[in-house]
Amino acid sequence: MLKSLIPILFGVATSLLGCGNTNKTATPSVTVEASTNADTEKRSISAELKANSHLPIEEQVALYLKLKEENPTAYNFDNEDELTMYGYGFLWNNQTNAALEIFKLIASQFPNSSNAYDSLGEAYMKKGNMELSLKNYEKSLAMNPDNFNAEDQIERIKFPNKKPITPQEKFVKVYSVEDYKADLDQLGHKLIEINPNALKFISKEDFWAIINQKKSLITPQTTYGQFIWHCSEIIASINCSHTTLGGFWQESEMLKDVSLIFPLQTRWVNDKLYVVDAMSNSDVVKPKDELLSINGITVSKLVNDIYKHIESQGYAETTKKHFFNSWSTELIPYALSFPKTYMITIKGNENTITLNKAKDFKAPYRDNSITPCEANLCLEFYDDTATALMTISSFNYYPWNNLQEFKDFIDSSFKRIQSRNIENLIIDLRFNGGGSAESSIYLLKHLVKAPFKYFVNSMHSSEHEIHQPVSNTFKGNLYVMIDGNGKSTTGHFMALAKELSLGTIVGEELGSNQLCTAGQTVCRLKNTKLEYYVANTASRVAVKTLPDTTGILPDITVIQPIDDYLNNIDTVKDYTLKLTETK
Repeated sequence: MLKSLIPILFGVATSLLGCGNTNKTATPSVTVEASTNADTEKRSISAELKANSHLPIEEQVALYLKLKEENPTAYNFDNEDELTMYGYGFLWNNQTNAALEIFKLIASQFPNSSNAYDSLGEAYMKKGNMELSLKNYEKSLAMNPDNFNAEDQIERIKFPNKKPITPQEKFVKVYSVEDYKADLDQLGHKLIEINPNALKFISKEDFWAIINQKKSLITPQTTYGQFIWHCSEIIASINCSHTTLGGFWQESEMLKDVSLIFPLQTRWVNDKLYVVDAMSNSDVVKPKDELLSINGITVSKLVNDIYKHIESQGYAETTKKHFFNSWSTELIPYALSFPKTYMITIKGNENTITLNKAKDFKAPYRDNSITPCEANLCLEFYDDTATALMTISSFNYYPWNNLQEFKDFIDSSFKRIQSRNIENLIIDLRFNGGGSAESSIYLLKHLVKAPFKYFVNSMHSSEHEIHQPVSNTFKGNLYVMIDGNGKSTTGHFMALAKELSLGTIVGEELGSNQLCTAGQTVCRLKNTKLEYYVANTASRVAVKTLPDTTGILPDITVIQPIDDYLNNIDTVKDYTLKLTETK
């Protein structure tokens, strides 16, 4: 189990390629590429192994050792995390024996790493060898007493019949006041200890004031469900989009009592809360009704209170808006401490309406008003205006995994754009939660006109490099569509696009910018066992004129109104397409 996630933008890539066809010939061929990324100071050893995935796993290990002996400074042999992810690619693809060999290699190369033995424990457990699994988990825990995963797995092996507490049972569980308060103190100290920018957007005094205020709300009747809501505000207060409770999944998993769900699907647009699905209340409300209050609290105050519990990068509120619109049926119950009845007032009706209880609901609620690019990478043409629309819904392509897929798409797309004499290129980065620096850099190379620097004040190996544009960059009119869902590497890409004036930016404030505190250390509170994720690595791209407090701002702000949302009209896309007609 990964306990300290990779210090790369947007955390761990969850879609990994497994090992290729294994070549079992006596003298298999070995392909050693010059580099998987010509701009990096050191080659990726994991990418090198992946390029030789036709080899049996034992020969991949031998190749690693041979290259390290012959070229110890040529590859990033010091990057344990990347090699760990290579091993987990096998494990998650049910190639346990291959994963085990990689984890053994890691343990031999990083003998002081607790995580290496944790990974070995997981692989042996998957193979059914509980004796070796226990041995490695115990070694991992001895090396790192904070490794709660090893602690849990040891208990699981020793007491296989012990029934774990369910999320629903955890939701109503009550801990002692002392345990709650001690955990809140632990949470505060860990956030400051691990996150290098924990106090960048909030003072130390204000941060601890929030914790002390939450401690004052703890009573002998406080449930875990109420406690996790307190913790979410503390975590969100440091304004780091990579320091989270895990995207509301923990809270959602516990809230299985449908009667507690807010029984209307709503959407927050331009400081107004509209009904978009009446759910079990179609007899009393209808889509587009504007809510004014819920249980006597104005919606503006309620949403403002909920925003305090949603993480963001700096003070960008567009991220909070999208998060609220996805999870509102469950966020509202948490904010109101799980009332048994919901009463609303709506615009144009003086009477208070008591809502029927929910019978069913969707969470998270997907925005179906904008047609998604299901493959994450899409290209389409509008020949009447010599316009191309390139959708990049993710930068989640890494050298040790599938970066080549991204490069192939970019290369083929720009060849098609050039062959069709495209004058206007629209890049749609909406919903792009980030990914690798390598993919962002590769796209920039096709858009910039001159060499550029990417990282500055960063731990990334390519910080000091100057990146060269491709020989035939796009020379037409560029437009980029952005929204508050754009995080992490998307902020890095857009910061440089803004700084270099690459084109016209359309949409709303991005959910990120040139500063990214990413990577994640997984933590757990001692008493309540609440798990949370703390960013541990800061990176910044080479811009000088943009503030850290806001997301990247558009040149033209376009917000989808409620009527367009209900009618599935992509307001931002339509507006941008019209811009191309004026060129």
